[in-house]
Amino acid sequence: MNPTFENYENPLISRYASQEMSRLWSPQKKFGTWRRLWLALAESEAELGLPVTQEQIAEMREHLDDIDFDKAAEYEKKLRHDVMAHVHTFGDAAPKARPIIHLGATSCFVTDNTDAILLRDAMRLVAKRLATVIDRLGTFSEKYRALPCLGFTHLQPAQPTTVGKRACLWNYDLVMDMEDLQHRLATIRTLGNKGTTGTQASFLKLFDGDHQKVRDLESRLCRKIGFEKPFAVTGQTYPRKLDSQVLDVLSGIAQSAHKFATDLRILAHRKEMEEPFEKNQIGSSAMAYKRNPMRSERICSLARFVMSVQSCPAMTLSTQWMERTLDDSACRRLVLPQAFLAVDALLIIYQNIVENLVVYPKVIERNLRSELPFMATENILMAAVELGGDRQDLHERIRQHSQAAAAQVKEKGLENDLLDRLRGDEAFAKVDIDAELDPIRFVGRAPQQVDEFLAEQVEPIREKYRGLFVDDADLRV
Repeated sequence: MNPTFENYENPLISRYASQEMSRLWSPQKKFGTWRRLWLALAESEAELGLPVTQEQIAEMREHLDDIDFDKAAEYEKKLRHDVMAHVHTFGDAAPKARPIIHLGATSCFVTDNTDAILLRDAMRLVAKRLATVIDRLGTFSEKYRALPCLGFTHLQPAQPTTVGKRACLWNYDLVMDMEDLQHRLATIRTLGNKGTTGTQASFLKLFDGDHQKVRDLESRLCRKIGFEKPFAVTGQTYPRKLDSQVLDVLSGIAQSAHKFATDLRILAHRKEMEEPFEKNQIGSSAMAYKRNPMRSERICSLARFVMSVQSCPAMTLSTQWMERTLDDSACRRLVLPQAFLAVDALLIIYQNIVENLVVYPKVIERNLRSELPFMATENILMAAVELGGDRQDLHERIRQHSQAAAAQVKEKGLENDLLDRLRGDEAFAKVDIDAELDPIRFVGRAPQQVDEFLAEQVEPIREKYRGLFVDDADLRV
């Protein structure tokens, strides 16, 4: 047996998510950030007059990334404390700085400030991918802005729309997700240096009761790690409301993607549109002819996972007793990275589909025309009235012909012959029925709505993210 394959591996890493998102949640990034936080704390303390030397700071800076993970694991096995294990490991690498590493801090100084940094950076990655999908969907909408297709309400044939307008529905969900994401990015805060119960007592002791220096320390620290300000008040941890709010945004993106992928699966069933299908791709191990919508199905599957973990941070928030409890730890280690990895993965697939989406205009036209006779009856009725017909008599004739045509379709499996019945009725002899059947007459302002949506909703996002779009939408499996 190959020992490499004897342990479980997370498919979000091995199969689905990007390397960029995977690296962001890696141990190297996490513990390297811990060391950068200890460095930022030491620098800030030195700037405010505490006995921290430049030699100690320089030694810390030299060892930010050369983390001895084996040694850290040995320390944690002995100490049963992950933060202290890495304090000792960092101290071994920077012995002159050992006495001042973690000075005044509690464990959540590194764990929670790191989590805030990772959440912020992960949201930025998601924003770039989301903007890319919005841009690509906009291009698709523009191309098919005026291609009439059958609309559906209750999944039953309804008034026609256009393919481009339908894509705008998918896109607007994402635009609203982007608004939520931007709000969270604009308002995210970090823990700062609050101490064991959020009172900053240890730092007040270090500065001999000087409250302003404690405030200055926190301000300096936040700027060094890229935050405008910390949370106003906290317990030992940052408010777990942040995790819940971020997961709400990720769940929203997942919901939007699931809706798109479900619609596309239905359209593929109708043979109107389908996701790309590669030359050597196999749809079924048994049924060689099949073209299964595996990309759309994968979006739905990943989205379902993200939506399912949305509740975990909500429950964590609601059970954080008083100033904090540690029953948040294990679930946060699982949920926060994996939710981001899954959203990253489903946006990669979403982009891949949209960039290669296959449209079948002839099938779309055929399906539309099969239902159009019923939808055209109002226009035909009004045209006949304008030519001198009796509205009530015409309405009754159309009702009878429609029911007879429907019986032909449903009971006998024949084609819809409503138009032939109307052409053969003397009451409609003067009406140019073919002219009344032009599909574009039935789509209302759909093409214009596409133009307006692109200009008012998509273009500002394109402008903001121009040059930041992500082009690596090739699937790994």
